[in-house]
Amino acid sequence: MCLAVPGKIIRIEGDDGYVDFGGVVRRANVSMVEAKVGDWAVVHAGFAIEVMDDKEAEETLKLWNEVLDSDKTCYR
Repeated sequence: MCLAVPGKIIRIEGDDGYVDFGGVVRRANVSMVEAKVGDWAVVHAGFAIEVMDDKEAEETLKLWNEVLDSDKTCYR
């Protein structure tokens, strides 16, 4: 199973994008998408695979936080 959390691209150098996931910055290859600094991206296995708008990223993060805050998760 793959879980994808959007992160904000804060810097691009060639094919490398630096993506901020809530304070944790990771490098990802952005060559498969048309991305610019300030875009939200979904990263899988080190590659940005989708760019999403602010509204979609906000909704995804909201849902993700609801799952993490839920007492019904199997990880607690």
